[in-house]
Amino acid sequence: MIIKKNFLTLLVLILFSTNSFSAGTESTSKVKSDYDKAVTIIKAAKKYEKAQTLLIKSNKKKPLQADTLNYLGFTTRKLGDYENGEKYYLLGLEINPNHVGINEYLGELYVATNKLDLAKERLKILERCNCEEYNELKEIIEGTKKSKY
Repeated sequence: MIIKKNFLTLLVLILFSTNSFSAGTESTSKVKSDYDKAVTIIKAAKKYEKAQTLLIKSNKKKPLQADTLNYLGFTTRKLGDYENGEKYYLLGLEINPNHVGINEYLGELYVATNKLDLAKERLKILERCNCEEYNELKEIIEGTKKSKY
């Protein structure tokens, strides 16, 4: 009888402790990171200053992420600061030299600043990616297309 009572007590304790540990781990709302918020703002509203502020916060929390540096370069370039935009892109390429987005956007920056030889270097890197970014940059360099950004 005592063993049965102890077993039931133990079973009840285990059941209650399991519920208390799982409480709070389940969430109905997903919290977006600063990076995710920035990307959404860039794509939906093109509010580059606000996006840049979020990306700087994201970069402080998780430094040296190629994707974050890509969008930092992008927003900086879109705000007219080509010099610092280029620095963000180049830093991102140190982390991931074949980053498709960085190579395309850096190529666009070079076209905008009349550095076509450097833009063609970015295109050469994208040549093997079999991606739309290659075609986009190629057409921008050739002057048959304007950058969609």
